[in-house]
Amino acid sequence: MEVVGKIIQVLPLQEGVGRNGNPWKLQGYVLETLDQYPRKVHFEVFGEDRIKMNPCEIDQLVTVSFDIESREFNGRWYTSIRAWKIQQGDTTQAGVIPAAAPAQAAPAVPAAPAAAPMEPAANVDPFDASAGDGTSDLPF
Repeated sequence: MEVVGKIIQVLPLQEGVGRNGNPWKLQGYVLETLDQYPRKVHFEVFGEDRIKMNPCEIDQLVTVSFDIESREFNGRWYTSIRAWKIQQGDTTQAGVIPAAAPAQAAPAVPAAPAAAPMEPAANVDPFDASAGDGTSDLPF
């Protein structure tokens, strides 16, 4: 899957040592999508090599390729978004099609010319079907 947006926060680098004694690093970021209604997405880059290969800075436009994984611990579910590739800039314009493309806004409709104001109908009940002109094809 892919998401396009602007990096709005770089979280502190997390480091540790696994059960097998190997060191690990995890870098977190928060991205804001470019949709009509922007969403914030927290994602992580795991591994020192991937962190070095995919540096990100605040206000940078990126396309993030990621995997989503959920796991259970003590009866609760946790979901992580792990990035495996980060490209600088919005590559969807260059022909890369995201796996889960957000719905795009409908094209703008040209404004209709201003019409003369309509006079209200005198004493007509809008819910009375017999008050119409009889041309409606509705069954009620």
